Amino acid sequence: MIRLLSLPRTAGLVLATALVAAGALSASPALAATDDVTWTVRTASNALGADRTNYSYALNPGAHLDDALVVANRGTEAVELDVYAADGYTTSTGALDLRVAAEQSVGVGAWVTVPQRHVTVPTGQTVEVPFAVDVPPNATPGDYAGGVVTSLTVADASANVNVDRRLGIRTGIRVGGDLAPALAVDDLRVGWDGGFLPFLFGDATVHYRLHNTGNVSLAAEEADAVTGPFGLARVEAAPDDAAPILLPGESWERDVRVPAVAAMGVLIASVSATPIVTDAAGSISTLDPLEVSTFGWAVPWSLLLLLALIVAAAVFGPRLLRERRRRAQQAEDARVAAAVERTLAEKERQLVE
Repeated sequence: MIRLLSLPRTAGLVLATALVAAGALSASPALAATDDVTWTVRTASNALGADRTNYSYALNPGAHLDDALVVANRGTEAVELDVYAADGYTTSTGALDLRVAAEQSVGVGAWVTVPQRHVTVPTGQTVEVPFAVDVPPNATPGDYAGGVVTSLTVADASANVNVDRRLGIRTGIRVGGDLAPALAVDDLRVGWDGGFLPFLFGDATVHYRLHNTGNVSLAAEEADAVTGPFGLARVEAAPDDAAPILLPGESWERDVRVPAVAAMGVLIASVSATPIVTDAAGSISTLDPLEVSTFGWAVPWSLLLLLALIVAAAVFGPRLLRERRRRAQQAEDARVAAAVERTLAEKERQLVE
C-alpha cells in the first residue's frame, strides 16, 4: 500500500510502499511501509525549480524535457536500487498508489524514461538520477498522474519471500489542449430501514457514485438530503469524509446514512455535487453544482400490519361473535329438542307396558 510521507530533509511528498513477491506479487499487511528503508529521495534543483514538493509539468503534445531525481543514502551500507516510472491510481482508501514495475503503464509511466535503471548509492552520499519526459504527439489533453520510483528488493528468509520496498515522488503531467472538467453522479438510489420496530422513523441510506467523466483531475463538495412527498420532513446529511481527488475516468462510491427519516411511503433523495478543479498554477475553482435525485420507498410494514389487524378485528370481530352465538344457540336448541324427544319416547314406552 502506498502512502504519502513527509520525510526529513526531502523536498517533497514521498510515496512509500512495501510489497511481497512470492510467485505472484502481492501486498503484505505484516510489513510496515518504511521498514529497512535507509535512503531518501527528493527532486533535483535545476531550471525547473528548487525545493519542489513533487514533479508537476504542464506540457503540450510532443513536448520533451529533462529532469532528475536525487537519492541520498542515510544507511551504513551502500544501497543498490532500481529506478523506474509508473502510472498512478486512486485506491479504495482515497490514497494515490503506483503500479508495480511488472504492470504496464500507458501514461506517466510510459512517458517518463529513466536511462539509468539501476543505481548504486554509497553510504552517506547522494546520486542524481536523470530522466526524460516525452509526451506523445497524439496524447489526449488532460491530467495524468504517476511517480518516479526507487525500489529495493530484499529476501526475507524467515517468511521465504522477497520484499520490494519502494520510495518515489509523485509526478503529474497536464497535457495542453481542450480541457473539459466534468463530473457525473451515477447509480443513485435510496433505501430505508426502520430497524427492529419500524413504525414511524428509520434510517435512510443514499448510495451513489461520483464519476470523473472529464479529462481533468477534480474533487467534489457534496450535500445530500432526503424528503417525503412535496418536500415534507426534509433531512439533510453529508458524507463523513471528503472525496479524494479523482483522476480522469475514476469513480468513487458513496453510502451516506441519513438518520431519523419519517416513514412517509415515498422518499425522495437528492444529491448536490460541486466539482472542484485545480489549474496548472495551483488556483482552485468550482464549477456549477450538479443536482440529481431519485425516489425510494419508506413503508412502515409493521405499523401497516398492526393497523390491518385492528381493522380486521373491527370488521370481522362482530361477525365472528354473532356467528359463534348463532352456532351456540343452534347447539342448545338441538340439545333441548333431543331431550324432549327422549322424554316423549320414554312416556310412550310406559303406556304400552
